[in-house]
Amino acid sequence: MGTVFRHSLTVRWTHWIIALSGIMLLFSGFGQMPMYKRYNVIKIPGLAWSSNYELTLLIHYICAAVFTAAVFFHLVYHWRRKEFGIIPKHGDIGEAIRGFKAMFGFGQEPHNAKFQAKQRVIYAIIGSTSLILIATGLIKSYKNLGAIVIDPMFLQAMAFIHTGTGMLFFMLFLAHVAALLLKGHRPLIPSMFTGRISREYVEKHHSAWLKK
Repeated sequence: MGTVFRHSLTVRWTHWIIALSGIMLLFSGFGQMPMYKRYNVIKIPGLAWSSNYELTLLIHYICAAVFTAAVFFHLVYHWRRKEFGIIPKHGDIGEAIRGFKAMFGFGQEPHNAKFQAKQRVIYAIIGSTSLILIATGLIKSYKNLGAIVIDPMFLQAMAFIHTGTGMLFFMLFLAHVAALLLKGHRPLIPSMFTGRISREYVEKHHSAWLKK
């Protein structure tokens, strides 16, 4: 039945830069707790370095810079192109619940545009989580610039929020991957490599978009 063009090369590159730098941020961040030596992660071939605090901190800073730059590029790129289809709309929560039920065979999939209501809601949650991570991470790093005095209680709160948000980001990442592995949504996976998605999938899940 052919395919439909869904994601440009710029969108795909930005997605993968955010995803890969985010994964490395999680890995290097958890490695500073420390936990990899305690749970024998260092015994996995190729990961002996993971308990080196200085190295994981350097990797964390580099990946944080890449992640932050990619997130803000994503926001500016779509804002300048006036592409706001992924932004949540009124009534999305109710429609998202219907969409989640349809994923498991309960009810019919709503007539979606390019992005489903549940995708818009999840985007808002992951996006907000990412911005909180960036903001708290910058504050945590700011104290390392020199003779800068920041209230210790405030820093402790930022560290707590940063760690907690990082754990939430990790759970959201796992949920995102798990959703893509469901049989009904597997056609979305190649679209993030090729930019194209099967027309059959679009007809079933994005009929309103196909009409346009």
